[in-house]
Amino acid sequence: MIIGVPKEIKNNENRVALTPAGVSEMKKHGHVVYVQATAGLGSGFTDQEYADAGAVVLATIEEVYAIAEMIIKVKEPIASEYPLIKKDQLLFTYFHFASSEPLTHAMLEKGAVCLAYETVEKTDRSLPLLVPMSEVAGRMAIQQGAKYLEKPLKGRGILLGGVPGVPPAKVLVLGGGIVGTQAAKMAAGLGAQVTIMDLSLPRLRYLDDIMPANVNTEMSNHYNITKAITTADLIVGAVLIPGAKAPHLITRDMLKLMRPGTVVVDVAVDQGGCIETCTPTTHENPTFIIDDIVHYCVANMPGAVPYTSTLALTNATLPYAVQLANKGWEKACNENEELKKGLNIANGKILYKGVAEAWNLPFNEEIVLANA
Repeated sequence: MIIGVPKEIKNNENRVALTPAGVSEMKKHGHVVYVQATAGLGSGFTDQEYADAGAVVLATIEEVYAIAEMIIKVKEPIASEYPLIKKDQLLFTYFHFASSEPLTHAMLEKGAVCLAYETVEKTDRSLPLLVPMSEVAGRMAIQQGAKYLEKPLKGRGILLGGVPGVPPAKVLVLGGGIVGTQAAKMAAGLGAQVTIMDLSLPRLRYLDDIMPANVNTEMSNHYNITKAITTADLIVGAVLIPGAKAPHLITRDMLKLMRPGTVVVDVAVDQGGCIETCTPTTHENPTFIIDDIVHYCVANMPGAVPYTSTLALTNATLPYAVQLANKGWEKACNENEELKKGLNIANGKILYKGVAEAWNLPFNEEIVLANA
């Protein structure tokens, strides 16, 4: 198969979808890999390293899209890329369709095959291609939140871990999944007083067992959230419903209950956000203020630490990418239920229920894999 790796062009996105090691693996299986010049530079990989691994380096993004049967990316295509996508071209990347109606319609109209990292799902309901970036984002949420609590950045002016004789900051984590667990661990490690909320009692029991003494668990409901936000200094939104919009756990009206300078970090913003006032921001302009509350809503947080993020992501995606390249998407999805669940759009139809529901579009429950 002919594989293309374009340079990411989303604001301050420095990750790359395939490392030189990944190119070497693809070559071993007999595939041809075209990489756009400087695609890996932000993650520390030079064009020469790609060439040495067996890739053909092309000067422009247009050339990569024009020649490739499968495009491997990190982030969803942006508007300037839409015209480059060909009918029946396979795109393997994060899509988050439920947060972007224009992207959904564009991919339907182009007739692309869209296999989304975020909905590839194992039998135990875990999301293997979302986990590594969730781990990074969860840890970064505390790193960024602690920074924006500083007074010059319009925060409350409180040190996350406090000092002897002065109490630490209070951190509220909404969601006890991968992001929430990593955020709680980081905040606890810095000495904050942490509360983590979740809907699942078994999950809360598990978290209560593994977390240090400065982490409390609490059932997530409107009453408990409303009470907790009045004293929280940093709030991390870590709610995920795979492939669908996140529910709004904190509404616009609830901001008035918070203290001025409180920081909210909504990691779920690329799925619509679990804080109503959050809209996607960039690393260039990461925050905005509403009702004296600092909102940090960067949609590609792991892009700020591209070396770590690229290696973590490609460790997870490469085995799936090899299957797609070896067998073609139809046979690979027919033989691997995990990959099949990653199919969001194909043949001009929506194949993932959460995406269809998000935009009130027809859902095609039966996936016809003609060449399987």
